[in-house]
Amino acid sequence: MGAGIRVFGVDDHPAMREGLAMFINSQPGMMMVAQASSGHEAIERFREHKPDITLMDLRLPDMSGIDALIAIRAEFPRARIIILTTFASDSESRRALAEGASAYMLKSMSPKGLAETIRQINGG
Repeated sequence: MGAGIRVFGVDDHPAMREGLAMFINSQPGMMMVAQASSGHEAIERFREHKPDITLMDLRLPDMSGIDALIAIRAEFPRARIIILTTFASDSESRRALAEGASAYMLKSMSPKGLAETIRQINGG
């Protein structure tokens, strides 16, 4: 396909989605292929685009990011989803990882750290 790593961003805040898209599209070998602002929209868009990596906000207006992750992975067991959150919560991070999240990261992480994590997870 040649597009490199196809990334999907899910966040209910437009500024966060736009910032992620600008960052991802500026990375060599990465491209933002779709965005969604809710859990239900995330599930639909995932079916359409089948991205390599999904960046999923933990708190969405209609369901938690973990519930959206569970729904996506029920249909696409190999989906690689990174949960992004503003708050560190041991119980939520454990639950996300137990349900199959590839990683659980704070939104305050460095962009470089996010890019490295995306590459590591995409590489297996």
